[in-house]
Amino acid sequence: MSPYIVGVLVPLLVALLYQNSTNTKKRGVPVDVGGETGYAIRNSRFPILLETAWEGVSTLAQLFELACKEHADKYLLGTRTLISKDTQVSADGRSYEKLHLGEYEWLTYGEVFEKVCNFASGLAHLGHRSEERVAIFADTRAEWFMALQGSFRRNISVVTIYASLGEEALCYSLNETEVTTVICGNKELKKLVEVSGQLDTVKRVICMDDEIPSSASLEVQSGRWRVVSMADVEKLGRENPVDAVLPLAADIAVIMYTSGSTGLPKGVMMTHGNVLAVVSSVRTIVPGLESNDVYLAYLPLAHILEIAAENLVAGVGSAIGYGSPLTLTDTSNKIKRGTKGDATALRPTVMAAVPAILDRVREGVRKKVDDKGGITKKLFDFAYARRISAINGSWFGARGLEMLLWNFLVFRKVRAILGGRIRFLLSGGAPLSGDTQRFINICLGAPIGQGYGLTETCAGGTFSEFDDTSVGRVGNPVPCSYIKLIDWPEGGYLISDSPMPRGEIVIGGPSVTVGYFKNEAKSKEVYKVDERGMRWFYTGDIGQFHADGCLEIIDRKKDIVKLQHGEYVSLGKVEAALIVSPYVDNMMLHADPFHSYCVALVVAAQPALEEWASKRGIAFASSAELCEKEETIKEVQASLVKAAKAGRLERFEIPAKIKLLSDPWTPETGLVTAALKLKREAIRKAFSEELSKLYES
Repeated sequence: MSPYIVGVLVPLLVALLYQNSTNTKKRGVPVDVGGETGYAIRNSRFPILLETAWEGVSTLAQLFELACKEHADKYLLGTRTLISKDTQVSADGRSYEKLHLGEYEWLTYGEVFEKVCNFASGLAHLGHRSEERVAIFADTRAEWFMALQGSFRRNISVVTIYASLGEEALCYSLNETEVTTVICGNKELKKLVEVSGQLDTVKRVICMDDEIPSSASLEVQSGRWRVVSMADVEKLGRENPVDAVLPLAADIAVIMYTSGSTGLPKGVMMTHGNVLAVVSSVRTIVPGLESNDVYLAYLPLAHILEIAAENLVAGVGSAIGYGSPLTLTDTSNKIKRGTKGDATALRPTVMAAVPAILDRVREGVRKKVDDKGGITKKLFDFAYARRISAINGSWFGARGLEMLLWNFLVFRKVRAILGGRIRFLLSGGAPLSGDTQRFINICLGAPIGQGYGLTETCAGGTFSEFDDTSVGRVGNPVPCSYIKLIDWPEGGYLISDSPMPRGEIVIGGPSVTVGYFKNEAKSKEVYKVDERGMRWFYTGDIGQFHADGCLEIIDRKKDIVKLQHGEYVSLGKVEAALIVSPYVDNMMLHADPFHSYCVALVVAAQPALEEWASKRGIAFASSAELCEKEETIKEVQASLVKAAKAGRLERFEIPAKIKLLSDPWTPETGLVTAALKLKREAIRKAFSEELSKLYES
């Protein structure tokens, strides 16, 4: 037999046999639990809930110290140096900052551990006591991670605050937790000075940057604050070392303030044991995670997804290189043309991402391919269709040698966007569309582990295994979690439903947190302890279990609105179906119970819309003007109808009218959280007039 035929047939048969085995694999199995009656599932590989994956380790502080001793000479934290900073002005008069960043400069595990110990001693000599709380208020960077670990070595609870948090929520978070020491960057220190008169308990501010803003000097002169650089705190600790005061598993590690999609943020109290259980679980799921991996850190460390990821990467002896969403790729907004983005400079092997960022990667690739057109576009589309066919189970899809050929000829250039070495992606924070998941799987050649969890469960919940190629689901329970569905009769979801049990998702296990800080009433509402001592968190999300024990999110109790004629509309479900339109950057569906139809605020994807206008010969002076044109609105509306049909939405779920917006929704606008989730109330308030006009006849 010809070796070429063997090269095609053998991989084909192996792939088909493997696919059949993964399709029938039981990933989650029923488990007997206490509490409210429901249908519960556990991870099929772990009959007992996992609390730690490291022998003798029960806290994050122990895990970090162990890793630093085992990997002392290996790289741990990497940061890029700033070479130059330029300001560019666009045609419409807007100014944009462009950065030229250098290569990564590294600190070893041993060097980081020394700095962390010095910082911990310095904190003590500044007068910060273990029973007092520290707040970290900064963008993700190496100093953030070191400040966290330094605080842990003094058994200090850390209050995490998003760098994009508004003034009211910032003051509320600091005052409620009675923070005495704030650790922040130069930029955040300026924000603190502006609200200093509203802060009740802050005594010390540690600036991660050596350059302290002059505006802070007034606070120093008044005697209200002591302001010192992080480097000086380390120096103080190095000259005056003190013994560590290590925490216990039940001690509070973090009070994490949610980004507040509704109202003021709530402080979720997480113990060391809570976070370690999730870190340990993910270690068992990510294939071959070891000390040779490189992780690109750019998501907010004030989010549990990033804290868990970085503690895991450090725990196994891998390297963490820091970046930002605005410098991620060579074409990111803040990267100077012709210079390297973070991914190109670092060439990571593992990354975490939120769906909004993966959607942008997909849209960026599609736009480049469409712009080139001709043979390039035809080749890409053909290769993509061949791989989709294989993933969907067709005998005639691209496998074996053909798959390697398309990877080399077509997808290699796409992989270069994120450095060319990505072997595993972790997605969380929001549902990932099936189209984006397939696109990333094929073009990057790496599995995506899609997770489901909440701040209240330390991100513990479910996680799709690397060999699960299905889309639209969020995987089976992680080893530290039980997932239980309970009846929600009002919404029509019952565990007795056929063909799949459905109901509200309740999560139990060692990752379920203690509750909300100083909010016992709200804690009692959503946290329950059963007769066996198991803690459960009531998520408010609606899910269904597939036959293999994997979970699918199908609804949310709070997002359901009943229209005038009795139809129920799930806002999140509809938005997820419509946002795949190429003209949509973001959107919010609005349903008024006193009307029979929905409307929507749609943030336009400007490049796609401007390209469409240019092809149609439509003149416009600005993006705002283009969004006001009737023909533009009709085009976007038609694309939403097309997406709705593809998503099998009912007619009443499709927005009858839309308002097209030109300005993006960013955390700085206060319209989305730092995790890019919609702040519905804030959006409704900001666009109340526009929403009212959409309902006018």
